Amino acid sequence: MRKQEAQTHKRTLLVFSCHEAWVYQLGVLGYELDIIIGLKGRYKETWDEQIRPVPPNSRLLTLPEAQQSQTRYYCIITHNVTDLLDIKHRPEPRLMVIHSTLEGRALEEKSDVTPQMMKETLHTYLKLVGGHAVAVSMLKGKSWGFTEDIVPFAVNADDYPPYSGETSCGLRICNFIESRKTILLWDFYEKAFDGIPVRLVGHNPNMRGVRAANNWDHLKRILQSHRFYIHTANPELEDGYNMATLEAMAAGLPILGNRHPASPIEHGISGFLSDDPAELRKYARMLLEDKILATIMGKEARKTAIERFSMTGFKEAFLRSIETARQKWKRRKINR
Repeated sequence: MRKQEAQTHKRTLLVFSCHEAWVYQLGVLGYELDIIIGLKGRYKETWDEQIRPVPPNSRLLTLPEAQQSQTRYYCIITHNVTDLLDIKHRPEPRLMVIHSTLEGRALEEKSDVTPQMMKETLHTYLKLVGGHAVAVSMLKGKSWGFTEDIVPFAVNADDYPPYSGETSCGLRICNFIESRKTILLWDFYEKAFDGIPVRLVGHNPNMRGVRAANNWDHLKRILQSHRFYIHTANPELEDGYNMATLEAMAAGLPILGNRHPASPIEHGISGFLSDDPAELRKYARMLLEDKILATIMGKEARKTAIERFSMTGFKEAFLRSIETARQKWKRRKINR
């Protein structure tokens, strides 16, 4: 048994550094991580420690270093076709994680390539190289035509200090809002929370006064102190929650947003949902005026996060995804 555990510990995954909050979760798998930084098109050349610290048992390396590494990786984890092409000469299994809907990504990137062409290209390439795709939600999996493997991201409620809600103000965490306004129903959001004190946190260089948290500990303190959290999203382009929403739930904040079929929030229990801006604004004022109500609803939100988005569940499911990728890679090599 000890020999088997030691062997598992020595296994190393190669992963691209985009989506720091998601990549940080991989630390729970028990493998060592080689994380590729310095990628083109990224707003930071290195790992963004304002979002998460560098995961334990990991090291940072450049793409050329990863391409030439003598390490035999247990699996390579990518986030897009560019990543797959960047490691095309490596001899290990590869897994692609789908983080966005096809339509949402095309809209955000303003790509000249049609969504259908993007979809066909990915399917063709993964089949060709014996790769495997896993989506973070059913909506995103269906969008790209990959519903075989769905592994939602997770949150560890023990990472967050007890809720205080002392700041009578709403909170929203989001990066690069300008390019995602349609996806995030930003017009609806602005109507609903007009006149309501709301703090925006994230990398948004074009929005005056909006800054990212200094680091994860700072973000936790922000979550701890604010009264409620907001998530709005177009149901055809984005899920009814994201990782920041789960963090807020784990921290004990009630959630406000539009009605979304994939929202984990139970209206009137763990938060308030409405497609009527005036009604949602009424609920926001209610929580600003009643900290006790916010605390009670936030406890329900935290309970939901623990029950539905546990790190244990993520670990078990994603380890299976890695083994599926390895099996597809083996079959591909046999059939060549």
